[in-house]
Amino acid sequence: MPRFSLAALFCALTCAGAANAAVLQERNLSSADAQQLAAATVAACQAKGYNVSAAVVDRAGLLKAFARADNAGPHTIEASRAKAFTAASAKTPTLAIMENAQKNPGAANLTDIPGFLLLGGGVPVKAGDNVIGAIGVAGAPGGHLDAQCADEVLAANAALFQ
Repeated sequence: MPRFSLAALFCALTCAGAANAAVLQERNLSSADAQQLAAATVAACQAKGYNVSAAVVDRAGLLKAFARADNAGPHTIEASRAKAFTAASAKTPTLAIMENAQKNPGAANLTDIPGFLLLGGGVPVKAGDNVIGAIGVAGAPGGHLDAQCADEVLAANAALFQ
C-alpha cells in the first residue's frame, strides 16, 4: 500500500505541474495577407519608377510571400528577404538599426549576426504592439526609398492588422 500512495502522490504533483504550464498564443501573418503585401509593395515602388523585389516574412522571419518587378536586379531577391528577416528578428525597421550601428561602435557587430542586413528597407508588420512579420524591399535607389514603399503599403492596409 505505501508503494501505491507514493506513486499516487508523485502523479498528483507531476500532473498539477503540467496543468499549470502556460500555453503561448501568438499572432502571425497569414499567407493571403503576406501575398497581398508583397504585390502591393512592388506596385507602390513601381508607381514611383523603382523596380524592386519585396519579401514578406512571418513572425519567425521565415519567407511567406515574394514578388519581384520585371526589371528588378537579381541581387534584390536575397536583399529583400534578408531585410525582412532582420526587421522581424529585431522587431525594428532596418533603417533605424543601420543608423544605430553607424553611430554606436558597440552596435557595429550587428553585421556579424547570420542573416542580418543593415540596410534600409526592412519594416516590421505589427498587430497592435506585436510584431507578426515584416516586409523587406530592395531595388529602389536608396534604402530609405525602399522603406517608404513598405511604410505606404502598411499604412494603406492597417485595417488588416487591427
